[in-house]
Amino acid sequence: MKISLRLLSNSNFFLIFILGLWFVFCSNLISQAQDEALVWQDKEVKTIDISGNKIASLATLLSKIKTKVGTRYSVAVARDDIKRLYALGYFDDVRVELSGFEGGVKVMFVVVEKPIISSIAIKGARRISQRVLEDSMKTKEGAYLDKQKLRSDLEEIKRIYARKGFLSVEANYDSIQDEAANKTALIINIDEGLSARIKTVLIQGNKTFSNSKIIGLIKSKPAKWWLFRKGYFNDSVLAEDIERLLSFYRKEGFTDVNIERETYKLRSGWFKLILKIQEGKRYYVGEVTFFGNKAFGSGELKKQLKQMLTDHVFSQESLQADEFNIRSLYMDNGYIFAKVTGTTNLNQKTGKVDVNFNIVEDEISYVNLIKVKGNIKTKEVVIRRELRLKPGDRFDGTKLRRSKERLYNLGFFDEVDGIDFDIEPTEDKNKSNLIVQVKETQTGAFSFGGGYSTVDQFVGFVEIEQKNFDWKNFPYFTGAGQDLRVRASIGSISKNLDLSFTEPWMFDYPVSFGFDVYRRQRNRETDVGYGYDEDRLGGDLRLGREFSDYWRSDTFYRIEKIEIGDIENSASADFKKEEGENNLSTWGLSATFDSRDNIFEPHKGLVFYNSFETTGGPFGGDKNFTKLWNSTSYFFPMPKDAVIMFKVQSGLENPFGDSDEVPIYERFFAGGANTIRGYRERKVGPIDTLTDDPIGGEALFVGNLEYQYPIWKYMRVVGFLDSGNVWRRVEDFASGNFKTGVGFGLRVKTPLGPFKLDYGFPLNVEPGEDKKEGRFHFSFSRGF
Repeated sequence: MKISLRLLSNSNFFLIFILGLWFVFCSNLISQAQDEALVWQDKEVKTIDISGNKIASLATLLSKIKTKVGTRYSVAVARDDIKRLYALGYFDDVRVELSGFEGGVKVMFVVVEKPIISSIAIKGARRISQRVLEDSMKTKEGAYLDKQKLRSDLEEIKRIYARKGFLSVEANYDSIQDEAANKTALIINIDEGLSARIKTVLIQGNKTFSNSKIIGLIKSKPAKWWLFRKGYFNDSVLAEDIERLLSFYRKEGFTDVNIERETYKLRSGWFKLILKIQEGKRYYVGEVTFFGNKAFGSGELKKQLKQMLTDHVFSQESLQADEFNIRSLYMDNGYIFAKVTGTTNLNQKTGKVDVNFNIVEDEISYVNLIKVKGNIKTKEVVIRRELRLKPGDRFDGTKLRRSKERLYNLGFFDEVDGIDFDIEPTEDKNKSNLIVQVKETQTGAFSFGGGYSTVDQFVGFVEIEQKNFDWKNFPYFTGAGQDLRVRASIGSISKNLDLSFTEPWMFDYPVSFGFDVYRRQRNRETDVGYGYDEDRLGGDLRLGREFSDYWRSDTFYRIEKIEIGDIENSASADFKKEEGENNLSTWGLSATFDSRDNIFEPHKGLVFYNSFETTGGPFGGDKNFTKLWNSTSYFFPMPKDAVIMFKVQSGLENPFGDSDEVPIYERFFAGGANTIRGYRERKVGPIDTLTDDPIGGEALFVGNLEYQYPIWKYMRVVGFLDSGNVWRRVEDFASGNFKTGVGFGLRVKTPLGPFKLDYGFPLNVEPGEDKKEGRFHFSFSRGF
């Protein structure tokens, strides 16, 4: 035993001796190199060269170093130059060689380039496509080989496989070097192994919630072929599931809940999963008190509470939500620095959680300056005029929220993080600057769309619009908030050309001015509701004023020349008498109330539009009639970001003077994508008794009920019920014979633009038809 220990000790001593000699040797080399470099310290740099680079250009490398010809050589600067060259990611090694030259020093940077990746091949990937794996890799063909980045790519490939249940996957690489060209071909080798799938999930210990409820909350579910569910087992997903269940239980008042997991491997990659739940006690809210409140009484503060109410389930999440609700009340009234902290105490007598809200009100704050940031194309005045707060005003949360809604409704800013308000303190404690940070989005749009029916009728359109137009800003023509639109459409029965312009703020007042010029032609096509040719040429002038955040009024004057022709010889006399050319002169007045939170994708609010028009009479023209129109839409928010929309449209027309009826081209029609889905365009209402062509009516009523539910961030499914009718005479308004359609649809926000698809089925036989038949309606638009 003593001999063995002595030998071991001698061996260790010998090893330490060798390492010591090597350390001394290396230290001497480093010291020698440093001493050699210091010899050239402060010598004038006469020339600089770089050697060893084959692909990286000399000019690029020289631009990165701080050592320059004519300056004094610095060891520290040269050391930083080496770091800068390394940071380019091109080289495996960089060093400096120094030598005398013309009374100064020659600086030579010697580099060893990394090889260029000539190709990447992936072998062994069968369950996941090579494109998916290639897209996940940061290592690309034509780039320098970075082994650290490549190792990260291999780990990412393993993570991708793990999400699909392949827990034993192996990923490595081989390389084939071309020394002469300094290139390498990479081969990614993948051994997928067996996939891990869940055979059974058992829930144990749950008393309050059913197994189906709990399994519905998690992603780790058993494989079911008839549900197209593959049931991959992923350890990280399971960990997320447990956190999700813990969060759910805590939100339901089970603060002490604990969940343990057990997994058992069965056969051929199948797993049995057991979740053991210890629910613990369920806690409820006891007494609720407030401390520190002076501006608002306890009764008013209690009105802000949504969760922390006596005998309601207690959870920390609910407590934080009500802290926010109380703080919102203070912020809405100018106390922007108010602090609200909820503290809890378990009452041993009642077994409930008593809650106390400690409030530090601070003082009312006022707006000092408003600073607008982030706008590149949009003029600052366009943003400022939408703000409901002005310098000197008391901070008001309600006005801030409305300001944000109005800015979003312009359509100039990104809908996710396009508008942000911040507070900047000033020297005056009671005054703060309001920072309005915006992120602009596409305001021009190139749109196209169409409609489809069972008789294969298609109408397409092309539209170019700039919602942030500025006719003075040559050559970009953006930034003033004006709306310019040019639209052309062509289809099986129509050709249209429209030009529209609107200035929303004339002379910096909330007064709008606009005009429209158009040419609209429709050919006779009975399958889509036109029993005649129509050629309409016209234009209008518009003037409007905004009276409040929600109310505005508009007036217009329109003149048109309309020509009707190609009516079937078999048509009735009432139908034929519309043939010929007529001039219409119309004046109109409208009032609008709009409280929607977002006009593009509303979740709540009301839109009320009512208009009155007079054609002919004192304004001249060939026809005399009046038109009254109303459209009311209400949006009601539902849980999980769902929305219910209820819409009612109604219209009445009356001839007067020497006109005994409203001309057919000005009557009301229903049926199709915008009124009653499931019916053909314009086919709901009166029809010609001889040709079955729709002839419209002087009274309309249509109601729409729609439920929208998000199934993905950019996708919503809808269910709808449409009902209504058109009546020949005003006195028959709402007299019955309603036509109803039901159906479902899809709303998708794609990178190219929004897509809308509806399928409607009529519950009543369409006028002139002998059976019920469903129809599709769709549209698509693209931004630029």
